Amino acid sequence: MAKKTYNRVTKDVGNIIALEHVNVTVPDQSLATYFYVNVMGFTRDPYMEWGPYNVWVNAGRQQFHLPTAKPQVLRGHIGVVVPDLQRLASRLKQMSKRLTDTHFNYSIKKQHITVTCPWGNELRCYPPGKFGQMQLGIPYVELNVPTGSATGIARFYEEIMDCRAILNGKSDRVDVQIGQMQRLCFKESKKASPEYDGHHIAIYVSNFSGPHRKLDEAGRITEESDDNQYRFQTIFDPKTNQSLFDLEHEVRSLHHPMYERVLINRNDAQSFFHYQKDRDAFTPAEQ
Repeated sequence: MAKKTYNRVTKDVGNIIALEHVNVTVPDQSLATYFYVNVMGFTRDPYMEWGPYNVWVNAGRQQFHLPTAKPQVLRGHIGVVVPDLQRLASRLKQMSKRLTDTHFNYSIKKQHITVTCPWGNELRCYPPGKFGQMQLGIPYVELNVPTGSATGIARFYEEIMDCRAILNGKSDRVDVQIGQMQRLCFKESKKASPEYDGHHIAIYVSNFSGPHRKLDEAGRITEESDDNQYRFQTIFDPKTNQSLFDLEHEVRSLHHPMYERVLINRNDAQSFFHYQKDRDAFTPAEQ
């Protein structure tokens, strides 16, 4: 009987432990709250950023940060897992009237629903089971990058950020593995991308100093935020030093006070007319 073998590499966890939030600015806090909370079914953070200039929206163990400013649009799309696609489809149909005359749109596919926010950001919504145990959250962010850049991007995350980066067979797409159930995806596109407008992501890394040293030596650090955080913007090929793509990374250590902060999530099935006692909260599976 043949001895069973295992590919142990597939269970490795790279240096980026978690993708925590996606930050895009919006010009209208009321409309943003309506879209992300009422329509999408996510939860406004009950403790943080309750002024009129920002809103933090919880989606499982991840967040959307939405400061007030000229709208920013991510060059790609954001993958989200929602507890029930049918409930989402129902809300999209019932609540779309208020979003008329914006970029809002949606299309229902066989295995997901694509939703465009009022300012043009695309969310691709999946049911539980698609990304491990995740029942609610942001499993990936996919970016459209220039033709010929995927291999260099893979080298950047492997050599600078100490991650596991997987190129597909055509070498025109790279998936950067994050923790157990998340990833950053970079997909080459022949279409010209809009000019980078400053949107960013926040990540937690176990090796905080190593990437910082390499980025600093390359002159790529853009902000020394504090003892537990720094930022960089440009992804570059460490082999050639060529700049490949701009996406600001808010890099946090595991000593950051917000690491593993418990996020409150509501049960989007609850309503006044269909209320079920003691079922107000939604507790995402371990991710």
